[in-house]
Amino acid sequence: MKKYIVTIDLGTTNIKAGLYDADLKELGMTSLSVQYITNGSRVEFDPEEYWSDCLRCVQNAIDTAGIDPKRIVTIALTGQAESLIILDRNLSPLRNGISWMDSRSVKECEILKRNFPVQKGYIITGQADIIPTWPVTKMLWMKRNEKTIYHKAHRFLLLKDFIIFRFTGRLVAEYTVYNFSYYLDVRQKRYWTEILDFVGVKTGQLPEPIEPGETVGIVKEEVTRLLSLSDSVTVNSGALDHFAGMIGTGNITEGVISETTGTVLAIATMVRQLKINEYRIPCQYNAIKNTYVLMPVCESGGVSLEWFKNNFFSGRDFNYLNREIAKTMHRTNEVIFLPYLTGTNSPEFDVNARGVFYGLTIQHTKIDMVRAVMEGVTFLLKKNIALLENMNLKIDTLISLGGGAKSEVWNQMKADATGKNIHIPEYEEATSLGAAILGALANGFARNIQEAVIKWVKMKRVYTPKNQGLYRESYRKFIDIYERLLPVFHRT
Repeated sequence: MKKYIVTIDLGTTNIKAGLYDADLKELGMTSLSVQYITNGSRVEFDPEEYWSDCLRCVQNAIDTAGIDPKRIVTIALTGQAESLIILDRNLSPLRNGISWMDSRSVKECEILKRNFPVQKGYIITGQADIIPTWPVTKMLWMKRNEKTIYHKAHRFLLLKDFIIFRFTGRLVAEYTVYNFSYYLDVRQKRYWTEILDFVGVKTGQLPEPIEPGETVGIVKEEVTRLLSLSDSVTVNSGALDHFAGMIGTGNITEGVISETTGTVLAIATMVRQLKINEYRIPCQYNAIKNTYVLMPVCESGGVSLEWFKNNFFSGRDFNYLNREIAKTMHRTNEVIFLPYLTGTNSPEFDVNARGVFYGLTIQHTKIDMVRAVMEGVTFLLKKNIALLENMNLKIDTLISLGGGAKSEVWNQMKADATGKNIHIPEYEEATSLGAAILGALANGFARNIQEAVIKWVKMKRVYTPKNQGLYRESYRKFIDIYERLLPVFHRT
């Protein structure tokens, strides 16, 4: 009998549902936009509407694939982490959900920092700073600003917990999502009670922590009836989108980096032991049991290229930029760009840093400048790889994802600048594939994660270093310019 897996990616912009056969071939993929209620720094959403859209997405994927829904064996979840949902005693939402994008809790961050030094928090949670993204800061905000609702709160959930609860009736908290709560002790794999006590939340108000990729339970009858599913279909806890994406690209061993050049530049590499380090690189629990992920994130990633295109090439697409840049690649670019338009987090964590063009002469063109933007982001990648290698990690392979991976010239640039082979996955929906693999493993479609990756993850192209000398001097200048400008960045 044919068996199928459904994945749901609980996205920020879109909810996405995929349907896969037993060979993890995609049969249907559908999405729906998420609606937000915004007011200044506040970003909220209706949890019930989000849940309804998840069901609609699954139904649409089933309809698109044209399969018998009773042959679906599991629904595997992935997606965002930090969005907070509060339930009353009837286990219904007390108020709108608070998105991770919401930044109302700036003052609460300062209060928490005064009581919990960031270095202590880093050692416990693996997170390098206390920022408004973390749910614990929103909890404290509610305690200070919505006292009536706060005192009625019976359960504090994150978004994936809520969706699992609506599917199965179980209240569980999957570890990779709770890496980003700021109240998970990542070393002990339990809640950090000291900070929860300060905020006034009891561990009994939180879901039961479980492993990623775990079968949570059977889907409730009311849901199976609505979607015409079998009465034995299960829900799999899956993993955070970034970590599911690592599995979906084959990043399951030490020595491999997956880098996503989207709006931000996100870098992830697996390690066997928790590495709380002097560089304050975030270290989190991985989707593969009892392993961890070092995850530098650089906000000045693809957003730098988008900024330059919108302001200087508004009538052109990225294909045009790639073609024109390719014509210049026979020579070294004399223009250097520091891509710190939003400051820099990893590896310097310098909010005062700014974007800089250096080396311009009257002969230079906009193409030289946009190439410099690409190179600047590439050098930021190289700088973070060097940092990881300083921690005695041997990096052999880079797997590139995101919009940047669609650019041949950028992929070759990364290979030449880093001296590493750049692998481009055949299947672009790596996050959904990673969730599907976790669901497949739980249902016996493969014996282990290594076999699953060999079986289902393929690369369509590998870019090898061809001209490393092209970037040697430019990279040296990139490092030198930032260091020399530090007094200017920090001048009051």
